Amino acid sequence: MDIAFFIFLLTYILMALGQPPLFRIDRTGAAIIGASCMIIFDVLSVYEAYEAIDYKTILILFGMMILIANLRLSGFFNIILNFLANRIQSPIFLLYLLIFSSGILSAFFINDTICLIFTPFILDLTKRLKLNPKPYLLALCMSANIGSVATITGNPQNIIIGAASGIPYSTFFIKLFPVALVGLLICALLLQWFYKKELAVSVTKTPELRYRYNKPLVIKSSLLALLTVLLFFLNSPMEVVSIGVGSFLLITRRIKPEKVYNLINFRLLILFIGLFIVIKGFEKSAFFNEMVEAFRDFVKTPLSLVFSCALLSNIVSNVPAVLIFKPLIVNWFNTENAWLYLALASTFAGNLTILGSVANIIVIEGASSRVKIGFLEYLKVGLPLTVLSLMAGVIILSLF
Repeated sequence: MDIAFFIFLLTYILMALGQPPLFRIDRTGAAIIGASCMIIFDVLSVYEAYEAIDYKTILILFGMMILIANLRLSGFFNIILNFLANRIQSPIFLLYLLIFSSGILSAFFINDTICLIFTPFILDLTKRLKLNPKPYLLALCMSANIGSVATITGNPQNIIIGAASGIPYSTFFIKLFPVALVGLLICALLLQWFYKKELAVSVTKTPELRYRYNKPLVIKSSLLALLTVLLFFLNSPMEVVSIGVGSFLLITRRIKPEKVYNLINFRLLILFIGLFIVIKGFEKSAFFNEMVEAFRDFVKTPLSLVFSCALLSNIVSNVPAVLIFKPLIVNWFNTENAWLYLALASTFAGNLTILGSVANIIVIEGASSRVKIGFLEYLKVGLPLTVLSLMAGVIILSLF
């Protein structure tokens, strides 16, 4: 038996299920177990397991988490939300404002974070304005997914792609930012069409929102955020910039370290480490070599690459899908365009179903106490949005 393939398969089945029957194993636990089995059954040595971990990706993600935690604690996002609330003129205007603001913010501050912060804001605002929150909740998660494709730091899978491909931050942005803008416009038009009755009401008064912020910390964290983005665009080593800014932010007299650590998703970091090891072990299996050959025969056009990645992303989620495709692209294509198509497909595929991305789950579950959005209701918008945005993305990248 191909033990490496068996461990890989079992790990990804557990991750696809989320939690298997009878056992309390989450996705992070599945990755840890799979990585451990690769060592226990001698597929990889301990040294090979260490080498499999992409420390650049871990450092970038960790540093960005510290920066975002400080922005959240400072009240920076409260200021943004209040700015948006004071400019509401109509339900449709709110929809477009929300889509483009959350999409652009997701490009720089990781989409899951934007969804976590914006969800309670939308629930509160729509309640005060007496609007149906459904189109706005869908707008949030879908635009956050789409907007995050624009930069390497927009989502976890892009961070992996950026570290593996070596594509400069500025090049990534120049080529995928137009894709994100067109995708956001498609998202807005579809939601306006599907929810035209809910949006055909008048708003007479914009409610006042109460919020708190720490002015010195807002200034410090926002300036460092701008510096981080600037250094990224100047093609400074992203892992050095991220961990440097994160370390500097930990030097403070205003915030207890525990508050910052509580906002860092250590489970996601451990998940990544486990998956790096599992994929490295999988590369040693006979099935992987057969998979490379099949990939070479089937994936011959950008459309076939996008389609296969989008399909896999909805089976095992986008981050695992990227980790599976990563060695295939390295071994066969390893071109800048191939990596960009991978980023496009794995990100936009997250809009197909509720389970397509973590951002969707954050929004839908976060709002579940007030409003229920079912699988089919999401799918009626998610399916055409995914198809149209992927097609538009392929056309735009092909023109480049």
